[in-house]
Amino acid sequence: MRITISKENYLKAIAEAESEGENVKPVTLSRWLKVSAPAVTMAIKRLKRDGLIRIGKESQIQLTPSGREIANRLLYRHHLIERMLAEIFGLEWYKTHDEAEALEHAVSADFERKLAEKLGNGCPCPHGNYAVDSPRERRSRGLKPLPEAHRQEQVAVAGVFERDREFLEYLDRAGIRPGVRLEVLTVNGEVALEAAGRTVRLEQSAAARVWVKSV
Repeated sequence: MRITISKENYLKAIAEAESEGENVKPVTLSRWLKVSAPAVTMAIKRLKRDGLIRIGKESQIQLTPSGREIANRLLYRHHLIERMLAEIFGLEWYKTHDEAEALEHAVSADFERKLAEKLGNGCPCPHGNYAVDSPRERRSRGLKPLPEAHRQEQVAVAGVFERDREFLEYLDRAGIRPGVRLEVLTVNGEVALEAAGRTVRLEQSAAARVWVKSV
């Protein structure tokens, strides 16, 4: 079975959507990969034929063990490249995801192994995320989405949704990035925070993309 870049991208997108707590369906992949519905339909047929996915109730897409192995390998490589760009080359944290997307298919197994030796394992990426993660695992580490914080609670940013460059740049300008401490001012229709000495307001949907830990 030949694993093409296109197949890798679909398998990785399924795993990424799962990591954000999504119930993955064809429309999810169309939105996630910015491709047409007919293209997704053809891709799903090929992935199912190759035994890389299975289709459950209500068209839910699930990775088989073989599909998950491929997806996790690509996620791990992406994770290492992001860390390399930030830790070795000093690239701004909000730029590393897009750069890693462009490089992840070009990295050889030998280079990946060298990166792992150089950087070590067990550390988060510049966005505070781990290579393979999920809402359940984040909660097991004591994290919660920002809208679950309480008024006047002191929190530290632990992880941020990394697949939206415009969102990341907005957070950076607002002084909200992994490791930064915030004070929650209000939580209602929006979340108001004190960040870097000024008040920042996030809509609930945007705030839910930021995971924090009480300090």
